[in-house]
Amino acid sequence: MKQSAAISARAVLAAVFAASVAGLTAGSVSAEVRLQLGFQDREVARLVSLGGSCNRCELSGRDLTGAAFNGANFTNATLVGANLRGAGLVGSNFTGSDFSRADLGGAELVGADFTGANFTNAGLSGAEAMGATLVRARLPGATLTGADLTGSNMNGAVLVAANLSNAELNATTLANVQARSANFTGAEVAMSNLSNGDFRSVSFRDATLNGSRLTGGNFAGANFSGAEMSRTDIRGADLSRARGLSQEQVGAACGDAATRLPNGLTARTCRSISLRLAHPRPVPRPPAPPVPPRVRNLAVATADR
Repeated sequence: MKQSAAISARAVLAAVFAASVAGLTAGSVSAEVRLQLGFQDREVARLVSLGGSCNRCELSGRDLTGAAFNGANFTNATLVGANLRGAGLVGSNFTGSDFSRADLGGAELVGADFTGANFTNAGLSGAEAMGATLVRARLPGATLTGADLTGSNMNGAVLVAANLSNAELNATTLANVQARSANFTGAEVAMSNLSNGDFRSVSFRDATLNGSRLTGGNFAGANFSGAEMSRTDIRGADLSRARGLSQEQVGAACGDAATRLPNGLTARTCRSISLRLAHPRPVPRPPAPPVPPRVRNLAVATADR
């Protein structure tokens, strides 16, 4: 009886999945789709694994919770409103894909390529995207609270009104971004490149900006209350209309004559660090091996008796 019920459940789930990926099997699709069903107690566990190549795949609204995209090539795919919570997109290529309104909470995006992808109003809370490529990606209104974007490349990305509170963005490229009204409250943005970005009305409250580069950026209306700015590079940055800045913060940062600050604040000029190669002392030559003694001919005299 239990065996027949299991077989029935398997057949139902297989039919449901076949219907849900109908878009994969229609058109130009060479993707590999595997459905693995296991039974544990009374619940049926499902793991969807997608690999191979599927250009312009239509996966909008699909339930792909926990799906594994193993080094997949899903360029220009459409995943509008898809459920990708806990999914693994490690090392996959989603260049130009549309993830608008998709739920990628807790997903693993390590090393994935999202160049030019659309994440408008997407949910990426707690996502792990270390080393991901998000060049020119659009993330307006996206939620990235607690996400780990360490070492990722977000050059030219659109982060207007995005929520990156408590996110990890250490050693991240945020140059040339449009991040007006974004929320970086409590975020770790140390040793990152924020040069030439539009950060108007952004919240950096209690954020860590130590060693980051803010040169050439526009920070009108940005809130820096409680932010750590040890050796932050603010040369050429327009902070004249920023809020919450103190002399202690500015004094810990590194500015120049082109730095614009609120009235009463003075930037310091950091000494450039010059690296001098220390040439080690020459290693003394090892002593010459001792000269072997000259071979002498020994004459043995014998006395005649």
